[in-house]
Amino acid sequence: MFNYLIRIEYDGTKFVGWQFQKNGISVQEKIEKAISKILKTKVKIIGSGRTDKGVHALAQCANFKVKDEILNKKKFLESINYFLNKNLISITDIIKKNLNFHSRFSAKERTYEYYIINRIGNLSLDKNKAWHVKKKLSISLLKKGAKILEGKHDFSTYRASSCTAKSPIKKINSISIKKNGSKIFLVFKSRSFLQNQVRSMVGCLKYLSEKKWDFEKFKKIHKSKKRSNCAPPAPACGLYLKNIRY
Repeated sequence: MFNYLIRIEYDGTKFVGWQFQKNGISVQEKIEKAISKILKTKVKIIGSGRTDKGVHALAQCANFKVKDEILNKKKFLESINYFLNKNLISITDIIKKNLNFHSRFSAKERTYEYYIINRIGNLSLDKNKAWHVKKKLSISLLKKGAKILEGKHDFSTYRASSCTAKSPIKKINSISIKKNGSKIFLVFKSRSFLQNQVRSMVGCLKYLSEKKWDFEKFKKIHKSKKRSNCAPPAPACGLYLKNIRY
């Protein structure tokens, strides 16, 4: 038996998310079908984490086990990408791992990036790839709010009602915010996140940075642990799973 890690890039716009669902086509389903067809055996892939409908990935990871060794990795990548290309999914790498490796449980840190374009003009090239915010955002307030979110906290305020995590307590290792012209990038690093956590935090940071909330209200809502106090989550189109560190 052999265990392989694959790195995956995809445009999540037309998918119901990473994981298999009855109500539409998932990224996982497309990849499983392609691998099974190429290797001529039924294959089940395990993702490093679920991305929601509309969320993109620069480096999602997954692993699968097969009976026979894949001797020609270049041929495998060329073949699978031939089948996946029309779905805007790319397998960028394949690495042989030990049998104990698990793409989800072996992960040490996950990096998500949220992309905002802060300008009046509508999006053309970045349509469905970023959150278009017309009202001017304060970078200094974004950074001030981000500092409150870093560290170990009860993140119940930002947790989806459908979240299945055993505990709302998570540790945010770091949040970095960079601005380049009208483009704003928020990068979140943690071992794991709650469902909707990043998008919900971005939604609250946006309320703070456009001065809809003052800083004291932002802190109060963060500490409230009540989902009902949360700002509307940022749209999925601006969220990218950027990296998984093992």
